[in-house]
Amino acid sequence: MFNALRRVAAAIGIGCALAGAPAHAQELKLGALFPFSGGLALLGDESFRGVQLAVDERNAAGGINGRQITLVKADAVDASQAVGEARRLTSVENVAAVFGSYASGISQAATQVTELAGVPYFELGATADTITGRGFKYLFRVNPTAKNIGDRTLEALVKVVGPTMKVDPKTLKLAILHEDGPYGALVAAAQKEGAAKLGFNVVEVQAYSAKTVDLSSVILRLKGAGADVVLHTGYQNDVVLFFRQATAAGYKPKAVIGGGGGHSLTDTAQAVGAPMEGVYDVDFPQITMNAAGAPGLGEFVAAYQKKYSSAPRSGHSLANYVGAKAMLEVLARAKSSDKDKIREAALAYRVPAGSTAAGWGVQFNEIGQNTAATLNLMQWQQGKLATVFPEAVANAKPIASN
Repeated sequence: MFNALRRVAAAIGIGCALAGAPAHAQELKLGALFPFSGGLALLGDESFRGVQLAVDERNAAGGINGRQITLVKADAVDASQAVGEARRLTSVENVAAVFGSYASGISQAATQVTELAGVPYFELGATADTITGRGFKYLFRVNPTAKNIGDRTLEALVKVVGPTMKVDPKTLKLAILHEDGPYGALVAAAQKEGAAKLGFNVVEVQAYSAKTVDLSSVILRLKGAGADVVLHTGYQNDVVLFFRQATAAGYKPKAVIGGGGGHSLTDTAQAVGAPMEGVYDVDFPQITMNAAGAPGLGEFVAAYQKKYSSAPRSGHSLANYVGAKAMLEVLARAKSSDKDKIREAALAYRVPAGSTAAGWGVQFNEIGQNTAATLNLMQWQQGKLATVFPEAVANAKPIASN
């Protein structure tokens, strides 16, 4: 037995010598922590696809400092599972950094683990402001925040929705509807605060669980209050439920402005059908925007189509692709897996606005938030999601929903 073990060890040593370095040094392991199953799986997988495309592109160009990148997937359905999977990635898989995670509750939990482990975490999709508000040193978020979404919905109401309806937004009755997790609650808080400052008439504020199977009582309250415009922040399943039950109750507000991916998914529009026409959504940039303000957008769409044999299902793959590309470049510039050198490289990294496939720039502040990420206003028009604001990336004019 001893001799057999010596022969195996010798064989391994010869293999490593032929490679010119220890076997483990030939790859750079990075975690990819997303909800790949459960109710958030569709956008979790769509987010991961963007990361995978960025890694494929980087590997084809030689990897990072001569090392090919290997993504280690981790399925985090909820906060509890996120903790367990983050521990596995950091203590068993020994990844150099982690990409994640789409959902704010998942990100909040996973990043506590990675921060304690001293492993950098690159958030590419979760929006809760509290994620980067905890003083963590090794957490960097490329995408915009929940407050950014809330502020943009009100800006859209003033600059686009009101003028399209040919009314003063202050004459409209607003309802703020949101799922009660960190994501929905923080977007709604920004909307309430901003609406008060602007003098808007908010007649209802309603929260609900994203796992609910019945929104009929909430809809009746909105209908009874005569809400003209609904600012709705939710995930896919509850967004579909809202439109179906609102239709059944005979409630059709003059405008709905969604916040986030629940309203921008093609699958959502197909499930809802005709009531989706004219619905607005403030979200990450989508592929349906003017590519003049998003260099590289066409190449991203082509690469996605080639790998997955379909068009992107939402803007989450694009946002994650752009974010992952930025953080892979940060890792390359750090020239090390040392957490402090990665932090230094991230804080020094600069990309001007309008120079990425999402139209974003990249500039991290001291708490790890990218201050150069932006949100677009989209609208469903004839079964397709068009970008209507800002003008630099718009590919269509807004239409009245009624």
